Amino acid sequence: MTGGRQDRAPRPGIRAVVLDIEGTTGSLSHVRDVLFPYARARLAPWLTAHRGTAQGRRILDAVNAHTGTAHDEADALALLEQWADADVKAAPLKTLQGLIWARGYAAGELHGHVYPDVPPALERWKARGVGRFIYSSGSVAAQRDWFGHTEHGDLRPLLDGYFDLTTAGPKASAASYDAIAEDLGHTPGRLLFVSDVGAELDAAAEAGWRTVAVRRPDDDRPVVRGHETVASLTPLSPAGPERSTADPYAHAGGPER
Repeated sequence: MTGGRQDRAPRPGIRAVVLDIEGTTGSLSHVRDVLFPYARARLAPWLTAHRGTAQGRRILDAVNAHTGTAHDEADALALLEQWADADVKAAPLKTLQGLIWARGYAAGELHGHVYPDVPPALERWKARGVGRFIYSSGSVAAQRDWFGHTEHGDLRPLLDGYFDLTTAGPKASAASYDAIAEDLGHTPGRLLFVSDVGAELDAAAEAGWRTVAVRRPDDDRPVVRGHETVASLTPLSPAGPERSTADPYAHAGGPER
């Protein structure tokens, strides 16, 4: 590889795997067709119901901080709705979506979609002593709810932690992966990022991470170029002895340029 901080030479075993959600561990269509419309329809009612409360003020303050401009509730709502319609990765929107979804999960109206290969992959990584983390644009609270309410049960005990826009930064920025590596206490070359988005994988590779792209069989988008690609997590989490010294990720690398 040229133009980055990662080569494709063999390296010591992976210490932690960081997974995207949308299109990687869960269905892209579930997010687009179920979760996003659910939250979009409830943005205005939520702000009305929380007018004058500490939680409501935090959302308005977050919108103001994000834009650098003071907005009243009506203007803030208009911005939130615009961001939702355009799928803008704005932290205030992601926080509010998470709060709305939390009520839906608690009421049994929502569930988090997880592909059937994900729970056994997490279990095998856990048995091998490999850390298991999630990094998504959705808020940490929304991530926990997603994995806590799946048709496979509560998967949160299989995860070691979560990162989002507020705790790590934008997913297409190499600095975000630097921050995660520092937080996890591992060198980048011993971390694996798995995602369906090329720009995110490129950023992780620039930060020295090992990378693998996912393109699910039900996903008709073009393949992600420049990264090893799998159709499920199974090839990345082979069965074997606990805490095996074998490295199934020896092929994983950064984008080839």
